[in-house]
Amino acid sequence: MPILEVKDIHKRFDRSEVLKGISFSLEKGDVLGIIGSSGGGKTTLLRCINFLERADKGTISVNGKVIFDADQHDLTVEQQRENQLNFGLVFQQFNLFPQYTVLENVELAPRLLKRYPDAEIRERSMSLLKRVGLDQKIDRYPCQLSGGQQQRVAIARALAMNPSILCFDEPTSALDPELTGEVLKVIRELAEAKMTMIVVTHEIAFARDLSDKIIFLDHGVIAEEGPAKQVIDNPQKERTKAFLNAIQK
Repeated sequence: MPILEVKDIHKRFDRSEVLKGISFSLEKGDVLGIIGSSGGGKTTLLRCINFLERADKGTISVNGKVIFDADQHDLTVEQQRENQLNFGLVFQQFNLFPQYTVLENVELAPRLLKRYPDAEIRERSMSLLKRVGLDQKIDRYPCQLSGGQQQRVAIARALAMNPSILCFDEPTSALDPELTGEVLKVIRELAEAKMTMIVVTHEIAFARDLSDKIIFLDHGVIAEEGPAKQVIDNPQKERTKAFLNAIQK
């Protein structure tokens, strides 16, 4: 059984239909790479999956349980929050709280939701920061960190709630080229540890090597999908070939 099933997701903003019936599945421990031009719907799709936007049509299931159905509006706030906790999301712009230290940023959500005992939250947070190579920066504030370090804190924060699926929205797009590698290294290590992930990225070579499957999203539809190396090295659709030729020049 797939860990995630997305079926016929539609999303419209005013007169603009951004998602036009997106369906895919993801197996536990696999990495799905999503590529495509700006404005193609990649970020909107992630936001719908993470309940930051409400899809107009379609369903989302985790481990066989429907956690979102656009035709149903009777979920309580608590039920919606519990469903949302299946996912962690790492944003393009880090979105750390500037008034909190590195450690406090990672601990905040588990403490607010009383997800674990305080001692366990501290232990888990320290362990996650060590995992991303920032256990020596726990008392620093975001403004005292490089962009790559801030993004690694954001990854630790997303992992702190122990999500079933970790999502990345262009995790290196706000970074200078020399800082990109340290973030990609952490994501690669998570993949090697069989963390189930969805990665929206413009790093095509990285997507090819990291992903089990790739989706090419174009103007709100899945133009092509398949095994990563097949889609990147031997695309079947002319639109995919044109996109890859343009982005790899």
